[in-house]
Amino acid sequence: MKHLSYYLLMFVLIFNTSCSHDDSDANGTSTPDQEDLDAEGLPIRLFSAQLPQIPTANEYTIELERWDIPNTNTDAAKTTANLQAAIDWAHDEGYTRVVLPAGEYLVGEDINDIYYGGIDIFGNTEFVFSEGAVLAIDTNDKWNYCVLRLNGDNIIVRDGVIKGERDTHVFTPREDGKTAHDEGHGICVWGNNNVLIQNMEIHSLTGDGSLVLDSNDVTFVDNNIYNNRRQGISIVGGVRIEIKDNEIHHIKGTSPQFGIDIEGPGRVDEDILIQDNYFHHNSGGDIVNATGGNVYILDNVMEQGDGSEYTDGPIVSWHKTHNIIARNTVTMISGSANGRLGYIQYSHGGDKGHHRATYVHDNIMNNCGMYMYKSADADVRRNQFLGYFLAFSDFDNAVLVDNLVTYSEEYTNLRYCWSYRFKNTTGFASGNYLGDQLEELPLSENEPYTMQCVLDGW
Repeated sequence: MKHLSYYLLMFVLIFNTSCSHDDSDANGTSTPDQEDLDAEGLPIRLFSAQLPQIPTANEYTIELERWDIPNTNTDAAKTTANLQAAIDWAHDEGYTRVVLPAGEYLVGEDINDIYYGGIDIFGNTEFVFSEGAVLAIDTNDKWNYCVLRLNGDNIIVRDGVIKGERDTHVFTPREDGKTAHDEGHGICVWGNNNVLIQNMEIHSLTGDGSLVLDSNDVTFVDNNIYNNRRQGISIVGGVRIEIKDNEIHHIKGTSPQFGIDIEGPGRVDEDILIQDNYFHHNSGGDIVNATGGNVYILDNVMEQGDGSEYTDGPIVSWHKTHNIIARNTVTMISGSANGRLGYIQYSHGGDKGHHRATYVHDNIMNNCGMYMYKSADADVRRNQFLGYFLAFSDFDNAVLVDNLVTYSEEYTNLRYCWSYRFKNTTGFASGNYLGDQLEELPLSENEPYTMQCVLDGW
């Protein structure tokens, strides 16, 4: 993932004239497109992830003595073989709920030069961890592993702990000399439909807490995902994915290092809901959308966290994605490679690459702002950008309504260069404030606007 520290954001506020706009909504303000909107002016969400439909529960609690399964964090080869045999037998016998007793189960099996195997769970199964049950992967030198791999559709995994081995992993170089070893995953959701991951603690993986690959209808709820090297959750081809009420934190080790990364080039990533999660201490950032369409980022709390540094920033989207970003609270302590930007939209340049607006509504950005460039169509309303700026560059149809920007005391002498900032931007603005002062932002739908200080070389 590229970082944009070399993009200098040298724009400034001018507050002289207001403008009119021909196309308007019920409040007399412009709208970038013709989507069906709710009462808050956001596109109506027309999808939800389908939960697993598992036949009437026929429960089996794995009998450790019968299957000779160690539960003392020892003998990975024996534990793997015998635990898998018990799970296979339960599936063959028609059990749809399988319960893992308390204890720590060390698993791992050499499959090939790059992959280390864990435990497989079959379709039409609810796999339940008893209180105190931990599934841990043994120390290995493989690039790729799955502590728990889902094999089929209609699967629930809940109430336990999955533990990686990042602290003891052996980073053996491949033939090309690379040692990233960033594909060690807690739960692999690969080609599955109707999956629920609930109330799990997933941590210390060499890669991701979970990798969703070419899967549909996947829900993560009430999980604690942390201390993984690459990501909390990676979505690499996913449709109707819901990530709600999770805590995702302390992701650090190998890039991109985000809480959630939507990044499936050549795959379909769409209809994704990320809501009511708590993100903190994630080194790359909290949410990055590189390829996703119809992505709703709602009601989350994102905090940089004491002692943590962002590489990219809390919320990042790439060109040709579609995002609805609303009611989030974002707090930065220091800047990233992009400055103190709670939301930044990167661009590859050229045409806008999408036919829907980006919606940014009712967010509170503490000690940070937002910036979009080389694109088009943004609906930005009722946000608070406290201590940094709201900026657009080479942008068509930026709609700014009822936003508040406060300038940082650090830039008191540059007050009008560190608030609302524009370069070559068209659009419409109304009811926007700088501190307690109403600012008349001279955006027009026909004439691109650039701040004088940009022309002066600020």
